[in-house]
Amino acid sequence: MTAVRIGCAGWSIPKAHAAAFPAEGSTLERYAQVFDCVEINSSFYRPHRPATWRRWADSVPEDFRFAAKMPKAISHECRLRSCDGLVSGFLDQVGELGGKLGWLLLQLPPSLAFETSAALPFFERLRDSYGGALACEPRHASWFTAAVDQALRDLSISRVAADPARVPRAALPGGDRHHIYLRLHGSPRTYYDAYAPQALQRVARRLRRAPHAWCIFDNTTLGHATANALDLKRILDSPQERA
Repeated sequence: MTAVRIGCAGWSIPKAHAAAFPAEGSTLERYAQVFDCVEINSSFYRPHRPATWRRWADSVPEDFRFAAKMPKAISHECRLRSCDGLVSGFLDQVGELGGKLGWLLLQLPPSLAFETSAALPFFERLRDSYGGALACEPRHASWFTAAVDQALRDLSISRVAADPARVPRAALPGGDRHHIYLRLHGSPRTYYDAYAPQALQRVARRLRRAPHAWCIFDNTTLGHATANALDLKRILDSPQERA
């Protein structure tokens, strides 16, 4: 993995920031000339045809990577139980991305508490079928304990560092810390508000200390994700900031 990747949840390009992207090509092609990763959130809501996944992979440069969000049918409806067929079907779909699949992302509902009898068998079976980078974003307080953190680490699963954090430890990466996944949802209003320059400077310092990290902006409702991702990229690319 590239040491640090910055992108957005989805590849829409708000009109206010269109000048930062090439004028020609599909939206994904234009996006991928500026950013080197993206999170596919639509896969959370519905499946996509194999041809769609292949078209996305063919639209981006060789070093571009996708994170694919696992379906809510697995996380929210089945709640990690009796979903082997759904997992297998999803892995078949994302397999069409080939080497451009960077992460699988599993976001859990706030009501889903950690239960050893459900979570560990689910992750063990998933790991039997998928050996790539895997990030889990739990939102129930029971997931943020030393024992759960060790269980995730043993399975090479990264726990997302999220903002806003529902519990203090949710702001920090957990599980496998060799690969870090930051999801910045907007603060104080989730999905709506932009991050101030001082906040982006703090994020940049975190990323510089990470061996391998993704930072995905999910404050997309008013287009702030694109602006924040562009600003963070400028900070990290600045020779003065690196000094």
